[in-house]
Amino acid sequence: MQKPKMCHVPPRRGGLLARAAPTLLRAVTRRLFLALCAPFLALLPLVQAADKSQMVFTSDQPTYFDGRTKEAVGIGNAQLTYGELLLTADEIRYNTVTKVAVARGHAILTQGARRLLAETITYRLMDGTYDVQDLRMGEFPLNITGASATGDKHAITLTEARATFHEPGPFVPTLRADRLIYSPGQRLQAEGASAGIGSVRPVIFSLFQQNLQEPILSYVSLTAGYRASLGAYLETGLHLPVADGFKFGADLGIYTARGIMIGPAANYGSISGDSSVQGIIRSGYIHDHGDRLTDVVGNPVPADRSYLEWEHMQQIGENLTLVGEFNYWRDSEILRDFRPKEFFSVQQPDSFLESVYSGNNYLASAFVRVQPNNYQSVQQRLPEVRFDVLPTAIGLGFYERVNASVAVLRDDPPAGGPTLVSDRYDAFYSLSRAFAPQPWLSFTPVVGGRFTYYDKATGGQSTYTRTLGEAGFDLAMRSSAVWDYKNEAWGIDGLRHLMTPRLIYRYIPEADKGQPYIPPIDRQTFTTYLPPLDLGDVRNIDQLHATNTARLEIDNTLQTRDPIYGSRDLVVLNFADDFHLNRKAGDPDVSDLHAEFAFMPARWLQYDIYTTFAPQTFTLSEFNSGFTIHDGDQWSVRLSNNFLRHQLDDVFIEGRWRLNEAYEAIGRLQYDFHTERFNEQFYGVRQNLSNMWVVEYAVTLYDGPRRESRFGFNVQVQALSF
Repeated sequence: MQKPKMCHVPPRRGGLLARAAPTLLRAVTRRLFLALCAPFLALLPLVQAADKSQMVFTSDQPTYFDGRTKEAVGIGNAQLTYGELLLTADEIRYNTVTKVAVARGHAILTQGARRLLAETITYRLMDGTYDVQDLRMGEFPLNITGASATGDKHAITLTEARATFHEPGPFVPTLRADRLIYSPGQRLQAEGASAGIGSVRPVIFSLFQQNLQEPILSYVSLTAGYRASLGAYLETGLHLPVADGFKFGADLGIYTARGIMIGPAANYGSISGDSSVQGIIRSGYIHDHGDRLTDVVGNPVPADRSYLEWEHMQQIGENLTLVGEFNYWRDSEILRDFRPKEFFSVQQPDSFLESVYSGNNYLASAFVRVQPNNYQSVQQRLPEVRFDVLPTAIGLGFYERVNASVAVLRDDPPAGGPTLVSDRYDAFYSLSRAFAPQPWLSFTPVVGGRFTYYDKATGGQSTYTRTLGEAGFDLAMRSSAVWDYKNEAWGIDGLRHLMTPRLIYRYIPEADKGQPYIPPIDRQTFTTYLPPLDLGDVRNIDQLHATNTARLEIDNTLQTRDPIYGSRDLVVLNFADDFHLNRKAGDPDVSDLHAEFAFMPARWLQYDIYTTFAPQTFTLSEFNSGFTIHDGDQWSVRLSNNFLRHQLDDVFIEGRWRLNEAYEAIGRLQYDFHTERFNEQFYGVRQNLSNMWVVEYAVTLYDGPRRESRFGFNVQVQALSF
């Protein structure tokens, strides 16, 4: 750095100055030197600082140095830049001794993503700390004000603070605190706080803590309306952070025709390296004074009604997972009456806990399923411990597969009848080897055996042992064809047809032996799909039947090139049918023909079908379809149906239409062809309010014998994002 030139005043020979005392001469000379060189000395500290930390100090009026206060002064649009710091104000005074800058009048401090506005800001360049009066600041997603504040680049502490999530407004979540500590992007902590919406802050906290890497309010909902079975009602739910990764609140429902339902609620979650955990708890209790009707087994629904739900998912390191649910409903209809949207997605609640350890080529698991509700049939596992070896190469092209389990089983029928208990030991082993005489052909013979021991048998025996064997094969042929066809309107760039016929055969003789001695806990259940053929995949092992079955499958896929994913499916058409080579009297020799079809010529259009057809009688057993078309986020329509002979025959129409930036219309219709009536009609409008809330106004009309009211109107408010 070039040193500033020194001013030199030569002494005069003779005269008064020459005759003065040496001390007086030195004092006068020093004062004269300072007067002549003051401009250079005022700029010297700034030049040195600019060289070390790139500090620049400018203003509309020329900066000057106040020798009395040792301050460099800038007036009029003054700016001080120091590294990532930018300080602007009407006036800035920088002390060259203490390295403290004081900004007054429309002061703004910008540091990274942080922006502070105030009347006065005092910034210390030595340690990066600052004091602020009448603070306003914004840093996504927060907007904060305070009477005073102190802080540094890591955290800021405010007094008489007010924080809003996104821009301030009458419908915005707001937090007011006597003392607030804000760590940008990390944490928000408030003492003596109240929270709410806008100026209405009914929730009081002595201490409020929030991890800013998580949603500020994880769950906010408000629903109001009218249903004949409930009367006028108001439902609200709120979860607020009270500790790291833990949010606590309550769900409240007020129903003029039923009473008040209330219950604590919470959710939790955290991530640390390879481990994570998340879960939610919901509950409710009501003394119901309305018309409660009967439950699923015909018993009167009690007046004291309650429910408790818990969901948990956890990853422990790389290999261990823990997943669980617990659903206690004191009566089978409580969620159907008060939470119909939640009920229709899960009409048979489950309560289980499962832990799985994943090894290199095996799975070790423990599974517990309980029956907290006495009106529900549950095959309880108290517990079941399993060990599964995935298909593993053992040499010479052979693959082995192993399953083994120990289970304590119990079944208490809700409608009465004997209680079934069983201690079961089960193991399965199979060998397979694939042969590929041609690239398009593969043939895989399979042999296996299953050993099952029942420690508590029935039919006059205390124990029973069953051994079963299976033999079979998997045959697959693969073929393809390519056409150079292009269509810009549909985005087609070439066509490729993939066809794979498969023949799967399994022979399991005497699989039904010992049936009188086996407690039928894991038994057959109703399904319209083809059952698994492999002995190791069958789950109803307490109620098996002899198998001598060949399954023919034909899979077809038509694809085109895709610039993003490589290829895109345009058409999928698959068939499957079982041929029963040995069958009991009355059983068909050929099962229903199963087919699935999907047509996806463009991303905005899809048509899919699943159907089963009885070839013996040319009778359609099941037909489910769906047709979806949409124009981006502007509108969408889906037409679907469910047909199951003698049980279901209905059609659904669902649609939405975006009216403008804030509103969209929604609707849903369900028509039953058996009864020739609309079982459900739903008409509504959704509103985006301040990009913070979604408000839904809806009218529902029901028909037919059901618990739901024939007419309902509701207004639902949910948090969109914050």
